[in-house]
Amino acid sequence: MDKMTTDQFYRLLGDPTRLHCLQLMARHGELCVCELTTALETIQPKISRHLATMREAGLVSDRRAGQWIYYRLHPELAPWQQQTLELSLQATDTAFDAALKRLQSMQNRPAKPCSP
Repeated sequence: MDKMTTDQFYRLLGDPTRLHCLQLMARHGELCVCELTTALETIQPKISRHLATMREAGLVSDRRAGQWIYYRLHPELAPWQQQTLELSLQATDTAFDAALKRLQSMQNRPAKPCSP
């Protein structure tokens, strides 16, 4: 993984969709695209485009399971990047709080709607 500069890292965090995707992954670990689209109330192509950008930058890694792709924070993130994401979870953000509630209600269902 190429070393990302602080400028590149903060530019990636500058988009609310990418920031909230990363925060949700920091909080819940591995998530599929359908969970992120539900949580963020955003269309799948937009989420997928942002995930591809973050994967190319080395912020997230993915795993394929059948037709589903699951994303998580890259295990080799620098400690300062991990700390920045963890600290961002402590900030008051009503949009993120709403996304978190939508994700949690989705995960509390007996079967995930995106399961094959």
